[in-house]
Amino acid sequence: MASRKTRQRGEGKIGCILSLLVFIVGVALALKLVPVWYANNNLREYAADLALEAGVKTIPVMMAQLRSKAKELDIPEALDEGAITITTLGPSSEGNCTITLNYARVVDLYGIYPVTFTTNEVISRHYVDAR
Repeated sequence: MASRKTRQRGEGKIGCILSLLVFIVGVALALKLVPVWYANNNLREYAADLALEAGVKTIPVMMAQLRSKAKELDIPEALDEGAITITTLGPSSEGNCTITLNYARVVDLYGIYPVTFTTNEVISRHYVDAR
């Protein structure tokens, strides 16, 4: 019986290179998209927390705080006129506060493709003045 040797050594260079390429593209996309998603999420959470304090804060104060938070999170689209609206219903001791966030952020993916993050969130919270 003659021994047959094959030239295949089990190396998969092409598969490794393709996997590495997919990984690099994924990391590059994440570096562009995750900070935008994170900032939008933080602004929504801040607005929800702020709506609970409507019994002790006036609408202009809450608006200034939301705009300040948007500036801190580097969301210039939220600073546009009409991007944030705040309404309260009821007396200052107990009522309902509604905060509407309505803006769109465009993220350029390295000049290849623009991605639009649209935030159209209506946050409504019941508040009680607990002073």
